[in-house]
Amino acid sequence: MRLYHGSNTEIDAIDLTRGRRGKDFGQGFYLSANLQQAREMADTVVDREGEGTPIVTEFEFDDSLITSGTLDVKIFQHYNLEWSRFVRANRRNKTEMPLHNHDIVYGPIADDTIAKQMRLLDMEYIDEERFMQEIQYKEETFQYFFGSKKAIAHLIKIGIL
Repeated sequence: MRLYHGSNTEIDAIDLTRGRRGKDFGQGFYLSANLQQAREMADTVVDREGEGTPIVTEFEFDDSLITSGTLDVKIFQHYNLEWSRFVRANRRNKTEMPLHNHDIVYGPIADDTIAKQMRLLDMEYIDEERFMQEIQYKEETFQYFFGSKKAIAHLIKIGIL
């Protein structure tokens, strides 16, 4: 399967330490099977960083590894409370210590209003069910998180788009 990474620079070698902390599934390398989604992310990164050019790096990944048992894979098929708690915990974690040991996590992307919604949940203005509803994208949009050297060893760079 083809996976895409949107950024403001071409990815020559994946460095897991360069990933931002406090993201949906933790600090790691994020990809999408949706090229348009990766292009939008590249634009977002350029806007956020204020430099670079939107670039999508294309990778090949043997998706049979998802179910082979070779890698520790966590899958969230849909938005649900388990997903929401997992995302909330990872978004709060700004440390170098990951909250999980999964090589790959696959699941929906949280809407960027999550910080506001987390504050509302903490202050008990909303409950977990409402929190989950509020942080969902309008359409379920999925992402792949690669969080270990073992996982990224299975990504083969194809080129840039």
